[in-house]
Amino acid sequence: MSARLDHGDDDLAEVHEINVTPFIDVILVLLIIFMIAAPLATVDIAVDLPSSNAQQQQRPDKPIYLTLKSDLSLMLGNDQTVPRAALASTLAQATNGDREQRLFLRADRAVPYGELMTLMNDLRSAGYLKIALVGLESVPQP
Repeated sequence: MSARLDHGDDDLAEVHEINVTPFIDVILVLLIIFMIAAPLATVDIAVDLPSSNAQQQQRPDKPIYLTLKSDLSLMLGNDQTVPRAALASTLAQATNGDREQRLFLRADRAVPYGELMTLMNDLRSAGYLKIALVGLESVPQP
């Protein structure tokens, strides 16, 4: 049994509210698209970096990354393979001869420690003393 409480006329009243359900649907679809597209937009070298809990330092505008991959090959930036013999000349060209510029050194987790130290000694003998080691940020355990 039902009862009608308002005794007004049968005209439909105007609704002055915005239906936000379609808006929310569109926003959720866009969110999913960006979540899928964002990882694909980054071009990176596949390196399994170790993690660090050191405080993050400010990054320069155009950092120079030197990567020691698991097969012990060297990459400058994301696309330039560097032979060990031409390391000093390639770095001099990339830094415009500025040996005070900081180099960001990335090494795969599988690289032996001795190989990393050999590369750091090669950089020191080339005159590059400002070397920053790159790692993944780890979350401290409680």
